[in-house]
Amino acid sequence: MTSPQVFGFSREETRALLIIFAFLILVSIPNFVISFRKSRDAQRKADVRTITDSLNNFAQEFGGIPLAIDGKIAACHPEIIDDGKTTIYQPCEWGVDSIGDLKRIPVDPHNSQGTKYLYLSNGKRIQLYASLEGKDEAEYDPKILARNLKCGIKICNFGLSSGNTPLDKSIEEYENELLEKEQK
Repeated sequence: MTSPQVFGFSREETRALLIIFAFLILVSIPNFVISFRKSRDAQRKADVRTITDSLNNFAQEFGGIPLAIDGKIAACHPEIIDDGKTTIYQPCEWGVDSIGDLKRIPVDPHNSQGTKYLYLSNGKRIQLYASLEGKDEAEYDPKILARNLKCGIKICNFGLSSGNTPLDKSIEEYENELLEKEQK
C-alpha cells in the first residue's frame, strides 16, 4: 500500500520538507530580529542628527538655542507676558510639534513602549540623547551610559551636542571647567 499524496509528495517527503522549512525559519528569526534592531538604531541616529541640525538652524535664525524643560525642547506655543516684551515658550511635544525647519519633531521608534529622546540645554549649549539597542553600534558610548540619564524607560547611551560640549558630563560641569581654565 502506498502513502497518500499531498501536492504530489508522499507523507514522508511532506514531513521532511516541513522540517526543512521549520529549520530555515528558526535559523532566520535571529537575523530578522537583529535587522529590525539595527534599523531602529539607524533611525535614532538619523533623528538625533536631524534634530541637532534643526536646532543649529533655529539658533542662527532666532539668535539663540531653546532651553530644555523636562527633557523637551522649549520652543513651542509662545505666550507673550503682560509687559508685551517677554515671550515664554512651552515644551514641544515629540512627534507632534514643529520647530524651525522640522514639520514634526521625530520620536523614538519605541516611543509607544516608553523610550524617548532627551534634550538638555542652558540656552547656549545643547545635548541631545537617545538609547541605542545595540551595544555593538559604533556610536554606543559607555561614558554616556555611566551618566545614567533617562531616555524614557531606558538609559541614554548615544548623543550629539553643540560645539565642543562633551556628552559624558553635564553642561554645567563643562562650563565650570571652562571658567576655571579662564581664571588660571
